[in-house]
Amino acid sequence: MSHRINMTNILVVLQKPRYPENIGSAARAMRNMGLSQLAVVDPEDFDRSRARKLATHEASAVLASCQVHDDLTSALANSQYVVGTTARLGKHRQVIQSPERLATQLIPISQENQIALLFGPEDKGLSNADLRLCHALVNIPTADFSSLNLAQAVMVVAYALFRSQVDQPAPLTPRLAERHELDSMYAQLSEILVRICYINADNPDHFMGSLRRFFTRLQLRAREVSIIRGIIRQVNWYGEKRYRDGLEEAGNKEN
Repeated sequence: MSHRINMTNILVVLQKPRYPENIGSAARAMRNMGLSQLAVVDPEDFDRSRARKLATHEASAVLASCQVHDDLTSALANSQYVVGTTARLGKHRQVIQSPERLATQLIPISQENQIALLFGPEDKGLSNADLRLCHALVNIPTADFSSLNLAQAVMVVAYALFRSQVDQPAPLTPRLAERHELDSMYAQLSEILVRICYINADNPDHFMGSLRRFFTRLQLRAREVSIIRGIIRQVNWYGEKRYRDGLEEAGNKEN
C-alpha cells in the first residue's frame, strides 16, 4: 500500500503578492493539484474580479475561501510546519531541498499537522526575516535564469506534492507546536538571554538564528514548548529574586 501527502493539511501562503492575476493563477494551479487552502498576506492589489479571470470557474471556490492577513505571523499562526521557497542560496539559507525530496519528507508530517507552503513577492522573494519562520526551505532547480512566475512556482511545488508517494513512510510525526507557540517561546527566550547578558542586546537575532535552527531540528511539540517556557519563567523569577535579595542585603549593611 502506497502512502501519500494529506493534501487537506496543506496551506499555500502568498506573502505580499503584487498582482491579482498571479493570485488567480496560483489558485488555478492549486485546484489542478488538489489543494484548496489559500492565504494571502498584505497583497498590493487583490482585485478579486481580475483574480477570478485567471483562476477560471473551477478554482473560484479556492479564491472564495481565501484568507487575507495583514501580516505573515497571523497567516502562519496555526501551522505546525512551514516550508519557505527561495531562489537565492547562501550561508544563511543552507537547509535547501528539491521539491521532490521535500514532498517525500512531508508525507509523515502532513498526516497530523498543517503545513504552510510559503511563497514570496514576485519582485524580491522572501526576506531573511520571513525565512526565519520556516522549518525547511525548498529551491526549484532551473537553468541559468532562476526567476519563476509566482503561479509557476506554486504549480511546481504542488505537483511534486501531488505526485509523491512511498511504500514504507517514516513513522508518523505527532502534532507539532503551532507557529504562534514557537514565536512566543523565541520572544521569551530572547528576552531572558539578553537580561542575563548571554547574548548581545544590540543584535539578539544573530544568536537567536542558531537557536531557531537547533529547535527546528528537534521538531518541538506543544507540550515541550510549554516546558521550555516554564523553565524560562523560573529563570526570570529566580534572577529577579536574587536581585531583590541583593538590594535588601545591601540596605541591611548600610543600617
